[in-house]
Amino acid sequence: MVNLYKFWSIILLFIGSVFMSYGFVFLFDNYSLFLDWELISLNSSYLSMSFYFDWMSLLFMGSVCFISSMVILYSSSYMSVDLFKVRFLFIVLLFVLSMMFLIISPNLISILLGWDGLGLVSYCLVIYYQNVKSYNAGMLTILSNRIGDVSILIGIAWLFNVGSWNYIYYLGFLDHQISLWLIYLMVLSAFTKSAQIPFSSWLPAAMAAPTPVSALVHSSTLVTAGVYLLVRFSELMYIYNLSLFLLISCLTMFMSGLAANFEYDLKKIIALSTLSQLGLMMSLLFMGYSTYAYFHMLTHAFFKALMFLCAGMIIHCMNDSQDIRHMGFLVNCIPFTCSCFCISNLSLCGFPFLSGFYSKDMALELLSYNYYNLYIYIIFYLSVGLTVCYSLRLIYYCFSGSTGLMSISNYYEDPIMLYSLILLTFLSIFSGSILMWLIFPFFDFMCFPFILKILPLLFVLLGSWLGYSLSLLSICDSIFGIFYNYVVEFVGCMWFMPYFSTYMIYNKGFFYSKMSSLFMDSSWGEYIVSGSMPGFINYLSSFYSLYQMNNVKFYLISFIFIFFFVMLI
Repeated sequence: MVNLYKFWSIILLFIGSVFMSYGFVFLFDNYSLFLDWELISLNSSYLSMSFYFDWMSLLFMGSVCFISSMVILYSSSYMSVDLFKVRFLFIVLLFVLSMMFLIISPNLISILLGWDGLGLVSYCLVIYYQNVKSYNAGMLTILSNRIGDVSILIGIAWLFNVGSWNYIYYLGFLDHQISLWLIYLMVLSAFTKSAQIPFSSWLPAAMAAPTPVSALVHSSTLVTAGVYLLVRFSELMYIYNLSLFLLISCLTMFMSGLAANFEYDLKKIIALSTLSQLGLMMSLLFMGYSTYAYFHMLTHAFFKALMFLCAGMIIHCMNDSQDIRHMGFLVNCIPFTCSCFCISNLSLCGFPFLSGFYSKDMALELLSYNYYNLYIYIIFYLSVGLTVCYSLRLIYYCFSGSTGLMSISNYYEDPIMLYSLILLTFLSIFSGSILMWLIFPFFDFMCFPFILKILPLLFVLLGSWLGYSLSLLSICDSIFGIFYNYVVEFVGCMWFMPYFSTYMIYNKGFFYSKMSSLFMDSSWGEYIVSGSMPGFINYLSSFYSLYQMNNVKFYLISFIFIFFFVMLI
């Protein structure tokens, strides 16, 4: 069984190398390839499958294959004791195949094939550990994603106006009204898949899936599908004023950064950091920098996959406990994993000359250079500070300072798992600089005053100090002078978004369905005539049963009533 995992890992690594090589060739030559494969032809009608290969699609497919190969190699050890490990492997391969369909499709129909495939397979993976929590998380995930699927279906119907679903032909030539509605539909579907406000609650819930799946989902497949879709439709987005969507994506980044600082589940903290980076990518898209958003998506994929795989190793060592309060001084026990985790964490923070630095620093410079309003500017910088804040807090709790509560743990670094970390660590360090030199061979010269240039560094330092301060807080410490603070609960609960998406919908559902059953199915006559007398007798018998218990209170109360009654007479 392990050989099957290793076989597919090698195959995907080879395919990823081929795609990446061709991607660089297409990038140098500024070349793209459009393939139209006619499946069936009947009289004047025909059914064809279209594929579009350019440097963006090839580099992204190469990244997906690299990460998938490492995840599958990692899973050969992680899932070794699982009863259905072959099923797990084939579901993961289906997931990768769906993503491939989505990446190379210039056609909304075939995009829907990959888009729906991602949604359905992600549901199977989220409910893989079959328990109530996983079922709830899976249902929340698939129902949130269905909104985006319906949006793409409406977009397909809308493209009937131009006579073809190959949107890539028409991006610059669509009628104003058609293109406006089309871009709104695509933004809605991208927001659901990339979990922007108000669809953010499914992303932390999807952590119920096995950790290797989380590494795949949060780095290069499911959540980045929305960003990639908008990169493809970016020509339409530049025509319209989409500042409202820019505000929403900035608020998503800010909200997830705040929530991660009050979370104690290791995987949920990393999931919220993914949500924060997705907000950054979306913000870049709505500011008009689609290539820079794509660049950050690639660099983020490598260090986020590494972070999740390291987290899986840590969870294994902690007897499957995900609570960071149980951890502490792990650097003495699993040094290689901790080193890789720290590299990925520093890359996430934008530490100079790691891969995340090149894309995040460029994003901040572009924001500063192209003046937006002060509100967006402040939220952007605060979000960067919060990223450093929760990263430092995570390192403090897991590797240093915190003593932890777990007394008996199984510390063991599996060699196969470590092999899968090596390539991703290399890419987390060098991919940013390599891709930047290749994608942006000529730089725009941007000149800033000293305070503006040093502002990102100041926010990073401020965020690291705040992260260390928050690490020292205990659960009983009061913030803002209140012992049980609703502000902290509001911030830590993603602005109550999970309540809006789940409890508000189904909280009264059972009550309403019961009333509907009584009124409609049982009919009025049966409910009022036949059911009223037994219901009344049942109500009286509940009091009678209390009297039968010989409760002293009833005797005293009845004595007082009788006494007052006699006195009145």
